[in-house]
Amino acid sequence: MLAQSPIIAFTILLVVIFTVPPIFERLRLPGLVGLLIAGVVLGENGLNLLNSESETIKLLSEIGKVYLMFVAGLEIDLEQFRKTRNRSIGFGTLTFLVPMIAGIIVGRLFNFSWNASVLIGSLLASHTLLAYPIVSRLGVVTNEAVTVTIGATIFTDTGALLVLAICVGIHGGEFTALSLITLLGGLAIYSVVVLFGFDWAGKEFFRRSGDEQGNQFLFILLALFLASLGAQVIGVEKIVGAFLAGLAVNDVLGRSPVREKVEFIGSVLFIPCFFVDMGLLIDIPAFIKTLSSIWLTVAIVVGLIGSKFVAAFIAKLLYHYNIPEMLTMWSLSLPQVAATLAATLVAYETLNSAGERLIHEGVLNSVIVLMLVTAILGPVITARFASSLTVSQTDWATDQLSTWWQADTCEVDGQMRYPFTVVVPVYNPQTQRYLIEMAALLARHESGKIVPLAIAKCHVQMDDPRLKTVLDQSQQRLKGVLEISQEFGVEVSPVIRIDDDVALGICRVSREQNASLVVMGWSRHTGFRARLFGNVIDSVFWSSHCPVAVTRLLSSPTTIQRILVPVGDFTRQTMGAVRFAQILADANQAEVVLLHVCDRRTPPVQVDKFKSQLSGIAAQSKLQVNTDIQTITSDDVARVIIREAKTFDLVVLRSTRYRTAGGLAVSEVTTQVVKELTTSIVLLGEPHS
Repeated sequence: MLAQSPIIAFTILLVVIFTVPPIFERLRLPGLVGLLIAGVVLGENGLNLLNSESETIKLLSEIGKVYLMFVAGLEIDLEQFRKTRNRSIGFGTLTFLVPMIAGIIVGRLFNFSWNASVLIGSLLASHTLLAYPIVSRLGVVTNEAVTVTIGATIFTDTGALLVLAICVGIHGGEFTALSLITLLGGLAIYSVVVLFGFDWAGKEFFRRSGDEQGNQFLFILLALFLASLGAQVIGVEKIVGAFLAGLAVNDVLGRSPVREKVEFIGSVLFIPCFFVDMGLLIDIPAFIKTLSSIWLTVAIVVGLIGSKFVAAFIAKLLYHYNIPEMLTMWSLSLPQVAATLAATLVAYETLNSAGERLIHEGVLNSVIVLMLVTAILGPVITARFASSLTVSQTDWATDQLSTWWQADTCEVDGQMRYPFTVVVPVYNPQTQRYLIEMAALLARHESGKIVPLAIAKCHVQMDDPRLKTVLDQSQQRLKGVLEISQEFGVEVSPVIRIDDDVALGICRVSREQNASLVVMGWSRHTGFRARLFGNVIDSVFWSSHCPVAVTRLLSSPTTIQRILVPVGDFTRQTMGAVRFAQILADANQAEVVLLHVCDRRTPPVQVDKFKSQLSGIAAQSKLQVNTDIQTITSDDVARVIIREAKTFDLVVLRSTRYRTAGGLAVSEVTTQVVKELTTSIVLLGEPHS
């Protein structure tokens, strides 16, 4: 009875999704492994609380399956693909064909039909960029080998899904050369319609809808399910349409807040439901039987690992990459999660007229083992060798993002540069003094001005009596700001903005004022609503055209004497945080310490090289600031930062969000640091454009 009740089944799913992944992540195991195990425990071979045949599970799993492929298409970086298109296609062809051939050989060795063997080959041909957050954190995304591997994903996933569509069609019976040509022709036309039509329609709709994020979110969901439905109409599996829809709206969404919401709803609900359903489908007796005749599983796992290595080795010879680059390409292309699992489930559920499955339980179970092995092995190898990659050196003295504070009224390259301007949204009279002091220190140092901003929230009626009250309160707050600013002798231009959205009001004013920086206050406590839907700070981070400094100041900024800046890579965003700390230090005659926490496995030579490069970058600054560099070896980066920060007045961090290609959130060091620090904090977020 429990398994048949939709509400109870859905409640059980929510409890599993809410509790199981965090437990497994504490054990340093992927959360999706916990979801699979939970599916086994709650299924027919366990407590029998969930039934994979129930309409609730079927619906949520189907949505999760198409959502998984949609996010996989959405996460492919088209800009990176365009930069190295030819080499991405070259490596994509290699890392598609070599595993494909290996899979076909494995299938024939174990007496599968040619159609099933080709299907097994296609399962090995794709890859999921599960280790992308690692190369992003290390700051080596711009290395050509990494860029080529990221770009190859679009080729491997598309090719694997195309082969899946053909194999499923052949297994259905009555499949002739004419029907194959018809299918390919229909797929070509359909792909063009989705990729170009949805892209055009999306850009038009977003342009006309302005800031209506609710309607934009619904438009993206509609595009996803229309594309999935269209794929079924032409006789292709719906996950093909979902993947193409993700590619189509990729440019439309960019890095907007809507994209975050689209990924959020998938990663916290629908995609986990898909993994739980995969666990429900695991037949324990059949799984044990598969492991007892382990050779099929071994052949698939070894075939995948070996063939991906061969593809990376050939790419090394063709494009003259070094050993760390080759091993990074290999490890990035190892994990088999998104496309592989979705395609495996489709093949397993495909029946012909005689009721025979395209692949049996042995292949399904072997692919699950493959997923577990590669999901762990790939990121481990990436972390080991990606740290040895080199990237082209950026001239930090002239880079636009890392020199964001340098502004004047002269004309540069035909564009007018404006004075250094700091926009300071004010709301709470008890905390605004430290905010204004921080902004005034920076503005005085750069001979600029501050723009105190009060947002009066109002929707439509300008004659609403409550609006007059709010405007009067805003005037009083700004009057207090003027008194504080006079102590620093900086130019002040107060602004009151009437707007129905606080975050967008802040961003619009900062754009109108050509602001160089936005300085905002930040409470230690986050309400329940903010945790669910995000808060003003999140929205300003997404929408602002300039850097945003979110501050939690425990004392006056004028008393700051020691500033700590954790540095993990040489990205432009990190350099922006370093420069911010140096400006504030120069204004206060303070000291800056750049802290680099390196892995215990990092060779000493590499640590010395990093420290030398960091010294050179710190020395490029024209500011006469005492900048010290400290390196500590530890596997717990957050704990080291928290420990070292106890002797500092301020810690400057940069805001980053890492996600995997499967839409699954990755824990962020910054989150733990911010939660446990007991000193003043500045969290610096960069503009997404």
